[in-house]
Amino acid sequence: MFLVGILLAAFGVAVSIALHEMGHLIPAKRFGVKVTQYMVGFGPTVWSWRRGETEYGVKAIPLGGYIRMIGMFPPRPGQAEGVERASSTGRFGQLAEQMREESYEEIDPQDRDRVFHRLKSWQKVVVMFSGPFVNLIIASVLLTIIVCGFGLPKQTSAYVTAVQPCLSSAATTPKRCAPGDRSPAAVAGMKARDVIVSVAGKKVTTTPEATDVIQAHAGQTVPVVVRRDGHLVTLQVTPKLWTAPKLDGNGRPVQSASGKAETVTTGKVGIYISGTYRTERQPLTAAPGYIGSALGQTAGVFVKIPQKMVGVYNAAFGSAKRDANSPVSVVGVGRIAGDVAEAKGPSLQDKAAILIGIIASLNLALFVFNMIPLLPLDGGHIAGAVWEAVKRRIARARGITGPVYVDVTKALPVAYGVAIVLIAMSGLLMYADIVNPITLGN
Repeated sequence: MFLVGILLAAFGVAVSIALHEMGHLIPAKRFGVKVTQYMVGFGPTVWSWRRGETEYGVKAIPLGGYIRMIGMFPPRPGQAEGVERASSTGRFGQLAEQMREESYEEIDPQDRDRVFHRLKSWQKVVVMFSGPFVNLIIASVLLTIIVCGFGLPKQTSAYVTAVQPCLSSAATTPKRCAPGDRSPAAVAGMKARDVIVSVAGKKVTTTPEATDVIQAHAGQTVPVVVRRDGHLVTLQVTPKLWTAPKLDGNGRPVQSASGKAETVTTGKVGIYISGTYRTERQPLTAAPGYIGSALGQTAGVFVKIPQKMVGVYNAAFGSAKRDANSPVSVVGVGRIAGDVAEAKGPSLQDKAAILIGIIASLNLALFVFNMIPLLPLDGGHIAGAVWEAVKRRIARARGITGPVYVDVTKALPVAYGVAIVLIAMSGLLMYADIVNPITLGN
Protein backbone atom coordinates (compact mmCIF):
# COMPACT_ATOMS: atom_id res chain seq x y z
CA MET A 1 0.00 0.00 0.00
CA PHE A 2 2.93 2.33 0.63
CA LEU A 3 4.04 1.76 -2.97
CA VAL A 4 0.48 2.31 -4.20
CA GLY A 5 0.43 5.68 -2.44
CA ILE A 6 3.75 6.69 -4.02
CA LEU A 7 2.54 5.66 -7.48
CA LEU A 8 -0.71 7.60 -7.06
CA ALA A 9 1.24 10.69 -5.99
CA ALA A 10 3.65 10.29 -8.93
CA PHE A 11 0.70 10.02 -11.30
CA GLY A 12 -0.90 13.11 -9.80
CA VAL A 13 2.34 15.08 -10.12
CA ALA A 14 2.85 13.96 -13.73
CA VAL A 15 -0.71 14.88 -14.72
CA SER A 16 -0.41 18.25 -12.99
CA ILE A 17 2.81 19.04 -14.87
CA ALA A 18 1.38 17.79 -18.17
CA LEU A 19 -1.73 19.95 -17.82
CA HIS A 20 0.39 22.95 -16.75
CA GLU A 21 2.35 22.75 -19.99
CA MET A 22 -0.86 22.13 -21.92
CA GLY A 23 -2.02 25.43 -20.46
CA HIS A 24 0.92 27.09 -22.22
CA LEU A 25 0.56 25.04 -25.40
CA ILE A 26 -3.09 25.69 -26.27
CA PRO A 27 -3.07 29.52 -26.23
CA ALA A 28 0.36 29.59 -27.91
CA LYS A 29 -0.97 27.56 -30.82
CA ARG A 30 -4.20 29.57 -30.76
CA PHE A 31 -2.21 32.78 -31.24
CA GLY A 32 -0.27 31.23 -34.12
CA VAL A 33 3.07 30.61 -32.38
CA LYS A 34 4.98 27.61 -33.75
CA VAL A 35 5.50 25.09 -30.95
CA THR A 36 8.09 22.49 -31.85
CA GLN A 37 8.09 20.42 -28.65
CA TYR A 38 5.79 19.50 -25.77
CA MET A 39 7.63 17.45 -23.15
CA VAL A 40 6.87 16.15 -19.66
CA GLY A 41 10.13 15.75 -17.75
CA PHE A 42 13.76 16.52 -18.57
CA GLY A 43 16.79 14.62 -19.75
CA PRO A 44 16.82 11.82 -22.33
CA THR A 45 13.59 11.23 -24.24
CA VAL A 46 11.91 7.97 -23.20
CA TRP A 47 9.03 8.06 -25.66
CA SER A 48 7.73 10.59 -28.16
CA TRP A 49 5.58 10.99 -31.24
CA ARG A 50 5.06 13.76 -33.74
CA ARG A 51 1.75 15.31 -34.64
CA GLY A 52 1.94 18.03 -37.21
CA GLU A 53 4.79 20.40 -36.41
CA THR A 54 4.99 19.47 -32.70
CA GLU A 55 6.84 16.58 -31.06
CA TYR A 56 5.07 15.27 -27.94
CA GLY A 57 6.94 13.10 -25.47
CA VAL A 58 8.03 11.99 -22.03
CA LYS A 59 11.56 12.38 -20.69
CA ALA A 60 13.47 10.37 -18.12
CA ILE A 61 13.55 12.85 -15.21
CA PRO A 62 9.97 13.63 -14.08
CA LEU A 63 10.78 16.92 -12.34
CA GLY A 64 8.99 19.33 -14.62
CA GLY A 65 8.16 19.88 -18.24
CA TYR A 66 8.25 22.44 -21.02
CA ILE A 67 7.01 23.50 -24.43
CA ARG A 68 9.44 24.90 -26.98
CA MET A 69 8.23 27.98 -28.85
CA ILE A 70 10.28 29.51 -31.63
CA GLY A 71 11.56 33.03 -31.10
CA MET A 72 10.60 33.26 -27.45
CA PHE A 73 13.04 36.14 -26.96
CA PRO A 74 13.43 39.13 -29.32
CA PRO A 75 16.54 39.28 -31.54
CA ARG A 76 19.47 41.34 -30.45
CA PRO A 77 20.04 44.65 -32.27
CA GLY A 78 21.82 43.96 -35.55
CA GLN A 79 21.06 40.25 -35.49
CA ALA A 80 20.46 38.68 -38.91
CA GLU A 81 16.83 38.47 -40.06
CA GLY A 82 15.35 35.04 -39.56
CA VAL A 83 17.70 33.99 -36.76
CA GLU A 84 16.05 33.72 -33.36
CA ARG A 85 17.08 32.62 -29.92
CA ALA A 86 15.52 29.27 -29.10
CA SER A 87 13.99 28.67 -25.71
CA SER A 88 11.20 26.91 -23.85
CA THR A 89 8.90 27.34 -20.87
CA GLY A 90 10.97 24.83 -18.87
CA ARG A 91 12.94 26.62 -16.16
CA PHE A 92 16.17 24.64 -16.04
CA GLY A 93 16.13 23.66 -19.71
CA GLN A 94 15.67 27.32 -20.62
CA LEU A 95 18.71 28.37 -18.64
CA ALA A 96 20.85 25.60 -20.09
CA GLU A 97 19.94 26.71 -23.60
CA GLN A 98 20.64 30.37 -22.96
CA MET A 99 24.07 29.59 -21.54
CA ARG A 100 25.14 28.10 -24.87
CA GLU A 101 26.17 30.28 -27.80
CA GLU A 102 24.51 27.87 -30.20
CA SER A 103 21.08 28.52 -28.68
CA TYR A 104 19.94 30.11 -31.92
CA GLU A 105 17.71 28.65 -34.55
CA GLU A 106 17.04 29.35 -38.18
CA ILE A 107 13.47 30.49 -38.73
CA ASP A 108 11.87 29.49 -42.00
CA PRO A 109 10.59 32.49 -43.97
CA GLN A 110 6.99 31.27 -43.62
CA ASP A 111 7.39 31.13 -39.82
CA ARG A 112 8.86 34.60 -39.23
CA ASP A 113 5.49 35.93 -38.12
CA ARG A 114 4.91 32.92 -35.84
CA VAL A 115 7.56 33.73 -33.25
CA PHE A 116 6.55 34.29 -29.63
CA HIS A 117 8.19 37.68 -29.19
CA ARG A 118 5.97 39.20 -31.91
CA LEU A 119 2.81 38.47 -29.97
CA LYS A 120 0.93 41.35 -28.42
CA SER A 121 1.81 41.92 -24.80
CA TRP A 122 -1.57 40.71 -23.55
CA GLN A 123 -1.18 37.54 -25.62
CA LYS A 124 2.20 36.87 -24.02
CA VAL A 125 0.60 37.28 -20.59
CA VAL A 126 -2.15 34.83 -21.53
CA VAL A 127 0.33 32.21 -22.78
CA MET A 128 2.56 32.42 -19.70
CA PHE A 129 -0.25 32.81 -17.15
CA SER A 130 -2.33 29.94 -18.53
CA GLY A 131 0.11 27.32 -17.24
CA PRO A 132 -0.10 28.32 -13.56
CA PHE A 133 -3.80 29.09 -13.99
CA VAL A 134 -4.42 25.47 -14.98
CA ASN A 135 -2.82 24.40 -11.68
CA LEU A 136 -5.18 26.75 -9.84
CA ILE A 137 -8.15 25.23 -11.69
CA ILE A 138 -6.99 21.69 -10.85
CA ALA A 139 -6.62 22.61 -7.19
CA SER A 140 -10.01 24.31 -7.14
CA VAL A 141 -11.75 21.28 -8.67
CA LEU A 142 -10.06 18.85 -6.26
CA LEU A 143 -10.79 21.00 -3.20
CA THR A 144 -14.42 21.36 -4.31
CA ILE A 145 -14.63 17.56 -4.53
CA ILE A 146 -13.32 17.34 -0.97
CA VAL A 147 -15.68 20.01 0.39
CA CYS A 148 -18.85 18.92 -1.39
CA GLY A 149 -18.17 15.25 -2.07
CA PHE A 150 -16.26 13.93 0.94
CA GLY A 151 -17.18 16.67 3.38
CA LEU A 152 -15.28 18.55 6.08
CA PRO A 153 -14.92 17.68 9.76
CA LYS A 154 -17.27 19.66 11.98
CA GLN A 155 -16.78 19.80 15.74
CA THR A 156 -19.94 18.86 17.62
CA SER A 157 -18.73 19.14 21.20
CA ALA A 158 -15.79 20.35 23.26
CA TYR A 159 -14.53 18.36 26.22
CA VAL A 160 -11.71 18.59 28.74
CA THR A 161 -8.85 16.17 28.03
CA ALA A 162 -6.69 17.18 31.04
CA VAL A 163 -6.64 19.66 33.90
CA GLN A 164 -3.44 21.43 34.91
CA PRO A 165 -3.03 21.36 38.69
CA CYS A 166 -1.01 24.59 38.59
CA LEU A 167 -0.48 27.48 36.21
CA SER A 168 3.13 27.98 35.26
CA SER A 169 4.99 29.75 32.44
CA ALA A 170 7.67 27.07 32.59
CA ALA A 171 7.99 24.44 29.87
CA THR A 172 6.76 21.77 32.31
CA THR A 173 3.85 22.37 34.66
CA PRO A 174 4.54 21.35 38.29
CA LYS A 175 2.19 18.78 39.83
CA ARG A 176 2.29 20.45 43.22
CA CYS A 177 2.13 24.15 43.92
CA ALA A 178 1.16 26.72 46.51
CA PRO A 179 -2.60 27.26 46.97
CA GLY A 180 -2.40 30.64 45.23
CA ASP A 181 -0.80 29.06 42.16
CA ARG A 182 -3.44 26.39 41.64
CA SER A 183 -5.15 26.60 38.26
CA PRO A 184 -8.70 28.04 38.22
CA ALA A 185 -9.92 24.77 36.65
CA ALA A 186 -8.47 22.71 39.49
CA VAL A 187 -9.89 25.08 42.10
CA ALA A 188 -13.35 24.87 40.49
CA GLY A 189 -13.23 21.07 40.36
CA MET A 190 -13.14 20.54 36.61
CA LYS A 191 -12.21 17.01 35.55
CA ALA A 192 -10.94 15.27 32.45
CA ARG A 193 -13.74 14.08 30.12
CA ASP A 194 -16.05 16.90 31.25
CA VAL A 195 -18.04 18.00 28.18
CA ILE A 196 -18.29 21.80 28.16
CA VAL A 197 -21.90 22.84 27.53
CA SER A 198 -21.75 26.58 28.20
CA VAL A 199 -19.41 29.27 29.54
CA ALA A 200 -20.74 32.47 31.11
CA GLY A 201 -24.19 31.59 29.84
CA LYS A 202 -23.07 31.15 26.24
CA LYS A 203 -23.58 27.72 24.66
CA VAL A 204 -20.39 26.30 23.16
CA THR A 205 -19.81 23.32 20.89
CA THR A 206 -16.29 23.95 19.59
CA THR A 207 -12.86 24.46 21.12
CA PRO A 208 -12.48 28.05 19.75
CA GLU A 209 -15.89 29.02 21.15
CA ALA A 210 -14.97 27.77 24.62
CA THR A 211 -11.51 29.34 24.68
CA ASP A 212 -12.75 32.68 23.30
CA VAL A 213 -15.31 33.09 26.09
CA ILE A 214 -12.84 31.99 28.76
CA GLN A 215 -10.15 34.38 27.52
CA ALA A 216 -12.63 37.28 27.44
CA HIS A 217 -13.48 36.92 31.19
CA ALA A 218 -10.09 37.26 32.83
CA GLY A 219 -10.49 37.99 36.54
CA GLN A 220 -14.27 37.43 36.45
CA THR A 221 -16.07 34.52 38.09
CA VAL A 222 -18.31 32.88 35.49
CA PRO A 223 -20.49 29.76 35.50
CA VAL A 224 -19.23 26.87 33.41
CA VAL A 225 -21.78 24.13 32.77
CA VAL A 226 -20.31 20.71 31.99
CA ARG A 227 -21.84 17.33 31.29
CA ARG A 228 -20.30 14.73 33.60
CA ASP A 229 -21.45 11.09 33.62
CA GLY A 230 -24.69 12.09 31.92
CA HIS A 231 -25.53 14.90 34.37
CA LEU A 232 -25.18 18.67 34.04
CA VAL A 233 -22.86 20.22 36.64
CA THR A 234 -22.40 23.96 37.13
CA LEU A 235 -18.93 25.09 38.21
CA GLN A 236 -17.81 28.59 39.20
CA VAL A 237 -14.54 29.39 37.44
CA THR A 238 -12.43 32.55 37.65
CA PRO A 239 -9.99 32.75 34.67
CA LYS A 240 -6.62 34.07 35.77
CA LEU A 241 -5.08 37.09 34.03
CA TRP A 242 -2.32 35.68 31.84
CA THR A 243 0.25 36.95 29.34
CA ALA A 244 0.36 34.68 26.30
CA PRO A 245 1.84 34.77 22.78
CA LYS A 246 -0.34 36.52 20.24
CA LEU A 247 -1.54 34.11 17.54
CA ASP A 248 -2.70 34.76 13.98
CA GLY A 249 -5.78 33.28 12.32
CA ASN A 250 -3.91 30.01 11.71
CA GLY A 251 -2.83 29.66 15.33
CA ARG A 252 0.78 30.66 14.69
CA PRO A 253 2.75 33.14 16.87
CA VAL A 254 2.77 36.72 15.58
CA GLN A 255 6.07 38.59 15.42
CA SER A 256 6.68 42.33 15.26
CA ALA A 257 8.69 43.99 12.48
CA SER A 258 11.81 43.55 14.63
CA GLY A 259 11.20 39.82 14.92
CA LYS A 260 10.11 39.92 18.57
CA ALA A 261 7.17 37.73 19.57
CA GLU A 262 4.05 39.77 20.36
CA THR A 263 1.96 39.02 23.46
CA VAL A 264 -1.59 39.61 24.65
CA THR A 265 -3.23 39.67 28.07
CA THR A 266 -5.96 37.07 28.31
CA GLY A 267 -7.82 34.76 30.65
CA LYS A 268 -6.59 31.26 31.41
CA VAL A 269 -8.07 28.43 33.48
CA GLY A 270 -5.56 25.61 32.93
CA ILE A 271 -7.32 22.99 30.83
CA TYR A 272 -6.62 21.17 27.59
CA ILE A 273 -9.66 21.00 25.32
CA SER A 274 -10.38 18.59 22.49
CA GLY A 275 -13.61 17.67 20.76
CA THR A 276 -15.76 15.19 18.91
CA TYR A 277 -16.20 15.60 15.19
CA ARG A 278 -18.37 14.38 12.35
CA THR A 279 -17.83 14.79 8.64
CA GLU A 280 -20.44 16.85 6.82
CA ARG A 281 -20.72 17.58 3.13
CA GLN A 282 -20.80 21.29 2.44
CA PRO A 283 -22.85 23.20 -0.16
CA LEU A 284 -21.13 24.34 -3.33
CA THR A 285 -21.19 27.91 -2.03
CA ALA A 286 -18.74 26.89 0.71
CA ALA A 287 -16.06 25.85 -1.79
CA PRO A 288 -14.79 29.34 -2.83
CA GLY A 289 -14.08 30.33 0.77
CA TYR A 290 -12.28 27.06 1.43
CA ILE A 291 -10.22 27.42 -1.76
CA GLY A 292 -9.35 31.03 -0.90
CA SER A 293 -8.25 30.03 2.59
CA ALA A 294 -6.07 27.22 1.22
CA LEU A 295 -4.53 29.58 -1.35
CA GLY A 296 -3.80 32.15 1.34
CA GLN A 297 -2.12 29.56 3.54
CA THR A 298 0.00 28.36 0.62
CA ALA A 299 1.06 31.92 -0.20
CA GLY A 300 1.90 32.43 3.48
CA VAL A 301 4.29 29.50 3.36
CA PHE A 302 6.13 31.03 0.38
CA VAL A 303 6.34 34.41 2.12
CA LYS A 304 8.09 32.71 5.03
CA ILE A 305 10.18 30.40 2.86
CA PRO A 306 13.58 31.63 4.18
CA GLN A 307 12.48 30.96 7.76
CA LYS A 308 10.98 27.62 6.74
CA MET A 309 14.17 26.54 4.97
CA VAL A 310 16.21 27.29 8.09
CA GLY A 311 13.93 24.90 9.96
CA VAL A 312 14.33 22.29 7.23
CA TYR A 313 18.13 22.63 7.41
CA ASN A 314 18.13 22.22 11.20
CA ALA A 315 15.90 19.17 10.90
CA ALA A 316 18.06 17.65 8.15
CA PHE A 317 21.46 18.20 9.78
CA GLY A 318 20.55 18.53 13.45
CA SER A 319 18.20 17.14 16.04
CA ALA A 320 15.35 19.60 15.44
CA LYS A 321 11.90 18.16 14.76
CA ARG A 322 10.60 18.58 11.22
CA ASP A 323 7.79 21.14 11.07
CA ALA A 324 4.64 19.55 9.63
CA ASN A 325 3.99 22.82 7.73
CA SER A 326 7.44 23.01 6.17
CA PRO A 327 7.81 22.72 2.37
CA VAL A 328 8.53 19.32 0.85
CA SER A 329 10.04 18.02 -2.38
CA VAL A 330 8.46 15.48 -4.72
CA VAL A 331 10.19 12.87 -2.57
CA GLY A 332 8.33 14.17 0.46
CA VAL A 333 5.03 14.23 -1.42
CA GLY A 334 5.56 10.58 -2.35
CA ARG A 335 6.46 9.55 1.20
CA ILE A 336 3.45 11.31 2.70
CA ALA A 337 1.15 9.70 0.12
CA GLY A 338 2.69 6.32 0.91
CA ASP A 339 2.14 6.82 4.64
CA VAL A 340 -1.49 7.77 4.00
CA ALA A 341 -2.13 4.70 1.83
CA GLU A 342 -0.43 2.41 4.38
CA ALA A 343 -2.12 3.86 7.49
CA LYS A 344 -4.37 1.42 9.37
CA GLY A 345 -6.75 3.85 11.08
CA PRO A 346 -8.38 5.97 8.34
CA SER A 347 -11.12 4.53 6.16
CA LEU A 348 -10.64 4.14 2.41
CA GLN A 349 -12.79 7.22 1.90
CA ASP A 350 -10.67 9.26 4.32
CA LYS A 351 -7.49 8.09 2.59
CA ALA A 352 -8.88 9.10 -0.80
CA ALA A 353 -9.78 12.56 0.54
CA ILE A 354 -6.29 13.03 2.00
CA LEU A 355 -4.55 11.93 -1.20
CA ILE A 356 -6.74 14.25 -3.27
CA GLY A 357 -5.89 17.03 -0.82
CA ILE A 358 -2.16 16.37 -1.29
CA ILE A 359 -2.43 16.77 -5.07
CA ALA A 360 -4.59 19.88 -4.60
CA SER A 361 -1.97 21.39 -2.28
CA LEU A 362 0.76 20.59 -4.78
CA ASN A 363 -1.14 22.43 -7.53
CA LEU A 364 -1.71 25.44 -5.28
CA ALA A 365 2.02 25.49 -4.59
CA LEU A 366 2.78 25.29 -8.32
CA PHE A 367 0.45 28.23 -8.98
CA VAL A 368 1.90 30.46 -6.26
CA PHE A 369 5.49 29.47 -7.03
CA ASN A 370 5.20 30.11 -10.77
CA MET A 371 3.60 33.52 -10.21
CA ILE A 372 6.73 34.87 -8.48
CA PRO A 373 7.83 37.68 -10.86
CA LEU A 374 11.37 36.44 -11.39
CA LEU A 375 12.97 34.61 -14.29
CA PRO A 376 13.06 31.77 -15.11
CA LEU A 377 9.57 31.38 -13.60
CA ASP A 378 6.40 32.11 -15.57
CA GLY A 379 5.84 35.17 -13.41
CA GLY A 380 9.11 36.63 -14.69
CA HIS A 381 7.91 36.39 -18.29
CA ILE A 382 4.54 37.88 -17.30
CA ALA A 383 6.30 40.81 -15.62
CA GLY A 384 8.38 41.31 -18.78
CA ALA A 385 5.25 41.36 -20.96
CA VAL A 386 3.52 43.87 -18.69
CA TRP A 387 6.58 46.11 -18.72
CA GLU A 388 6.68 45.78 -22.51
CA ALA A 389 3.10 47.09 -22.73
CA VAL A 390 4.01 50.05 -20.51
CA LYS A 391 7.18 50.73 -22.48
CA ARG A 392 5.29 50.61 -25.79
CA ARG A 393 2.76 53.19 -24.56
CA ILE A 394 5.59 55.48 -23.47
CA ALA A 395 7.30 55.06 -26.85
CA ARG A 396 4.11 55.84 -28.77
CA ALA A 397 3.50 58.93 -26.60
CA ARG A 398 6.97 60.12 -27.58
CA GLY A 399 6.22 59.57 -31.25
CA ILE A 400 8.42 56.50 -31.61
CA THR A 401 7.09 54.00 -34.16
CA GLY A 402 8.11 50.45 -34.99
CA PRO A 403 8.45 47.35 -32.82
CA VAL A 404 8.99 47.85 -29.09
CA TYR A 405 10.22 44.79 -27.23
CA VAL A 406 11.48 44.11 -23.72
CA ASP A 407 14.36 41.69 -23.79
CA VAL A 408 13.92 39.78 -20.53
CA THR A 409 17.20 38.00 -21.13
CA LYS A 410 18.87 41.10 -19.69
CA ALA A 411 17.67 39.78 -16.35
CA LEU A 412 19.58 36.51 -16.83
CA PRO A 413 22.05 37.24 -13.99
CA VAL A 414 19.05 37.34 -11.66
CA ALA A 415 17.65 34.24 -13.33
CA TYR A 416 20.90 32.35 -12.80
CA GLY A 417 20.90 33.35 -9.14
CA VAL A 418 17.29 32.25 -8.74
CA ALA A 419 18.07 28.96 -10.48
CA ILE A 420 20.99 28.27 -8.17
CA VAL A 421 18.80 28.99 -5.14
CA LEU A 422 16.04 26.73 -6.48
CA ILE A 423 18.47 23.89 -7.14
CA ALA A 424 19.96 24.25 -3.65
CA MET A 425 16.51 24.34 -2.06
CA SER A 426 15.39 21.30 -4.05
CA GLY A 427 18.48 19.36 -3.00
CA LEU A 428 18.04 20.30 0.66
CA LEU A 429 14.34 19.39 0.64
CA MET A 430 15.00 16.03 -1.01
CA TYR A 431 17.73 15.23 1.52
CA ALA A 432 15.50 16.28 4.43
CA ASP A 433 12.61 14.23 3.04
CA ILE A 434 14.88 11.19 3.10
CA VAL A 435 16.63 11.55 6.48
CA ASN A 436 13.91 13.38 8.46
CA PRO A 437 10.64 13.21 6.53
CA ILE A 438 7.28 14.63 7.49
CA THR A 439 5.09 11.76 8.63
CA LEU A 440 1.46 11.35 9.65
CA GLY A 441 2.56 11.60 13.26
CA ASN A 442 4.07 15.08 12.87
